[in-house]
Amino acid sequence: MTDKVIENNQVTIMGEIVSDFAYSHEIFGEGFYMVDVRVQRLSDSSDILPLMISERLIDVTADYKGCNVAVSGQFRSYNRHEERKNKLVLSVFAREIIFVDDIEESAKTNQIYLDGYICKEPIYRKTPLGREIADLLLAVNRPYGKSDYIPCICWGRNARFASSFKVGERCGIWGRIQSREYMKKIDEDNVEKKVAYEVSVSKLEIIDNEE
Repeated sequence: MTDKVIENNQVTIMGEIVSDFAYSHEIFGEGFYMVDVRVQRLSDSSDILPLMISERLIDVTADYKGCNVAVSGQFRSYNRHEERKNKLVLSVFAREIIFVDDIEESAKTNQIYLDGYICKEPIYRKTPLGREIADLLLAVNRPYGKSDYIPCICWGRNARFASSFKVGERCGIWGRIQSREYMKKIDEDNVEKKVAYEVSVSKLEIIDNEE
């Protein structure tokens, strides 16, 4: 049962550690820490992705900034309560991590596969330049009755296809995790730079629930 559930949320990333470790939380005496990993895109830009990792997998007191790593795990979410509302916090949960000397340009540095359920009506829109976009929120089951809620963004043909999805339908998604900066208005005079994380979808399909 557990293996089947893990198969529905698979992430592999390769990149450079660019921060120190920051304590997150502890479960049954096992400490978990956050660290940022810079993952190159095919273009010259990159994504800075938050990695959650157990102190049993790596020495969290060491300075690994500048080191390249290959990580496999899952994309997870939890609700953090702040300012009278819940904020969806996303991170890559590491199951395995290895250090690598360098990352080849042809390496697949950012891949994700999700098998979950549409839990909000898709939001379909067009940019001022006419590009089609659809936003999906996917609920991906985890062991012990938990779920991760993963925002996904589709483009073009995929956006048109996704716009017809119904809440409760089971969906398979392939893509990559991206970070996106945006400005949030705090009050009349101030804005704050924020970062959102989402899955940029390259392929998606409706899965028959009989499977």
